[in-house]
Parts: sequence; C-alpha cells; structure tokens
Amino acid sequence: MTGLVVADITMSVDGFVAGRNDGLGRGLGEGGEAIHDWVMGGPWTYAQGPMFDPTGPDREAIDAMHTEYGAVIVGRRMYDVVDGWGDEAAFPQPVFVLTSRPHPRREVGTSSYTFVTDGIHAALEQAREAAGERAVVIGGGARAVQQYLAAGLVDELALHVAPVLMGAGRRLFEQIGDHVRRLEVVRVVESPHATHLRYRIGKG
Repeated sequence: MTGLVVADITMSVDGFVAGRNDGLGRGLGEGGEAIHDWVMGGPWTYAQGPMFDPTGPDREAIDAMHTEYGAVIVGRRMYDVVDGWGDEAAFPQPVFVLTSRPHPRREVGTSSYTFVTDGIHAALEQAREAAGERAVVIGGGARAVQQYLAAGLVDELALHVAPVLMGAGRRLFEQIGDHVRRLEVVRVVESPHATHLRYRIGKG
C-alpha cells in the first residue's frame, strides 16, 4: 500500500508563493521573506540571514512533515532559485526534481537529489517507491503543484498561510484546470506567523 500525495506549500493570504522578481540570487522576490517567517521563527531578511528557529505550532508543523513524508518532489525552477540548497542537507527524505534538463544524481550529506526528465507521473512513481507507505509531498514551487493538481494526482493540500498581502508575484492557484474540487477541512492550526491548513481533495 502506498501513502498519500500531499501538496505542501507556503503562501500569502492573497495566494502568492513568492513576491515580484523572484529568482536565482533574488530568492523569494520583493518582500517574499515575510511568507516564510513561520519557518524562521519570526521576521527575517536575506541580508541578516535565515534563522531556522520556529517554535510552538510552527515547529510542530515542520516536525510533522519529517515524520509523515517519505519522499519529496520539487520543480527544477525551485531547485535552481535556491541554488540546490547549497551545501546544506535540506531534506532527510530523497528528493525528486522535475526537469527537462538532465543532471547527475546529487548527494549532500543526508540529502539526495534525483533529476527526472520524463514527466510528473514518472517522478511520482519513483517517489512512491522511495517513500514506501509514507506520503509523497509535492513541495513546490508553484508550477509543480499546479501540474499535479491539474492531473488530479493530489490527495491532500497542506497550506501554510502567512498573514501578509503580497499584491503581486508568483501566484499558486493558476493553471490547475477548470473542474471544481471540493475541499474537506482536515486540520486548522494557528500561530502568530501562519495558519496551517490541511484539506482533503474531493475527486468528484
């Protein structure tokens, strides 16, 4: 038996996962740091450097990810924007990178990155095999989540909604198809820096 497929991503109240002009060397774009305050433990900037010191419900949300998820799928743009997470072991789970550009498998400490060039279904098949009975998480960026939603391959949606209005940037809920998906609320947990929402996606 295989586990769930969960799209897990952070966004602003108005639905942006990054600000204007995000990209390599520009991170989350103009003002985009605020979207991830919950991960850092409070307000931060690239200039001062990430803190990675969440507390309370935010720490519990991150710890739950490490327990629940057995493999991670991300898009190549996300991987490139963060420069492959540098020399940090960013994930305890194997990571599968959706890409059209072949790249050798990469290992950094406990993190491994496999680059999949033959589409979202192939990436999911490999991730399921690696995850076993644990869940596979679609961890971003926006386009990767959109593709899996449009294909009807996502069982649950985990949203970490930051209390900020971006106004513009990279929007999450675009290009996901025109059929209605009914969402069942599974969990709502609040902190000063985010509201952690979990939905089950209806298939009808």
